[in-house]
Amino acid sequence: MAKTNRKLALISVADKTGVVELARGLADLGWAVVSTGGTATVLHEAGLKAVEVAEVTGHPEILDGRVKTLHPVIAGGILARDDHLDELLEHGIKPIGLVCCNLYPFEEAVAAGKSESEIIEEIDIGGVTLLRAAAKNHEEVVVLCDPGQYENALERLASAEDTAGWRAELALAAFQRTAAYDAAISAHFRKLAEPNVVLPDSYVLSLNKALEPVYGENPHQKGAFYVPGTDREMPLEQLNGPKPSYNNIYDLDGAMACAAEFVERPVAVIVKHGSPCGAAVADTLADAFTRAWQADPMSAYGGIVAFNRPVDVAAAEAAMVKGTFFHCVAAPEYEDGVVEYLSTAKKWCEKFRIFKGLYPAARVELKSALGGFIAQERDAGDLVAGWEVVTEREPAEEERADLLFAYAVVKHVRSNAIVVAKDGVTLGIGGGSVNRLWPTLAALKRAGDAVKGSVLASDGFFPMSDGPDEACKAGITAIIQPGGSKRDEDAIKVANEYGVAMVFAGRRHFKH
Repeated sequence: MAKTNRKLALISVADKTGVVELARGLADLGWAVVSTGGTATVLHEAGLKAVEVAEVTGHPEILDGRVKTLHPVIAGGILARDDHLDELLEHGIKPIGLVCCNLYPFEEAVAAGKSESEIIEEIDIGGVTLLRAAAKNHEEVVVLCDPGQYENALERLASAEDTAGWRAELALAAFQRTAAYDAAISAHFRKLAEPNVVLPDSYVLSLNKALEPVYGENPHQKGAFYVPGTDREMPLEQLNGPKPSYNNIYDLDGAMACAAEFVERPVAVIVKHGSPCGAAVADTLADAFTRAWQADPMSAYGGIVAFNRPVDVAAAEAAMVKGTFFHCVAAPEYEDGVVEYLSTAKKWCEKFRIFKGLYPAARVELKSALGGFIAQERDAGDLVAGWEVVTEREPAEEERADLLFAYAVVKHVRSNAIVVAKDGVTLGIGGGSVNRLWPTLAALKRAGDAVKGSVLASDGFFPMSDGPDEACKAGITAIIQPGGSKRDEDAIKVANEYGVAMVFAGRRHFKH
């Protein structure tokens, strides 16, 4: 498909990686090269021939290099179809058959915290124009926007593999690159113009596939994990095991989000199918894990574990207690020898996915709905908006600590959600229900005899007094809920009858 009369390549790159090898390969195939100042210098220093754009256009670069390729001779050479060749000849313009261009590093300038004037200068104008023009005319022009494409391009141009399908793939890559570039610029200017606006009228989002699991939630569904901006890898470093599944990634998010709630004490959180099944704080990470696992060992089997501290040998050994099996673990760091131990301690450990990193929380959460997306601010900030004791009895200091612990955990349980806890460990968790009574009964049942003297947290208000009544009869001594029901007084009355302390947190934490 390559045109013998189009063996003129325009090369203008900010990232010079591989450009010498590309130009040398093109020269070996009989191509001539036109280039801009900085790229031309690199090629000349490598002993390669390259005509500068200014020589072709008959006009020097101006405005400190802001304008160099924006010229009819360049644009015409790229955009001309075969039926335009006579017109090109009339104007003395040579057709261009390959455009290689990567853009000024705008995203890197923003990430590096450069000054606004420096960032502005990294907004590429001519480069974007070159890519879009070449991609538009991809049937006639090969467009390269990434050094990773160079080797394959040379191989295809030297063979019969220069196909329409390949050129379309290159055009797609170029349009995706310019779209992502504009998305990054849009995001930067949105922060400048609307620094306090979380949900703008228009949301430009650029995503790259970082991982393709074996399947989605179920084997008949395809799945993928995308990351925003210029990233192309998982935000966590994987140290062992096969790539995570769709459900692994979802549960990792839930476990790490819950663990991130706790700062002052070591915590271990075990998540299964989107909700915590055990969580505990303790003086050591090992004790925290043991207590979290003992809270519900049956549900913990096959779950996801997250820690908020570097994992030491004691915690690792605790996690390998008889009867355990986990798909993934995530922690900020691992002490020397721990990863090796967790990778080999049991037969199943060779497939134990071990991740290192901090919870990469996004400011905005998106969910697909009705063919579009619903968006919201992440449920962050203060756990409670107030601390209003609404009963005759106030919670004791130990109860207060457990109430806050339980409320932090219930925030990450599927709604309607109930958590029963004591001494910094969950005893019973109920959630994902269509009413509030059923998860209350489930959490109390799971707590068993240990429920006596424990506390209960609810992610939403109690619409009826039946939930508090069952909790009080079971032996709960303190309850925390957001309040706000028309029947709040009924719940308060029940608590007073049993001598139970009740606190209104003033902030609901539904997690549908």
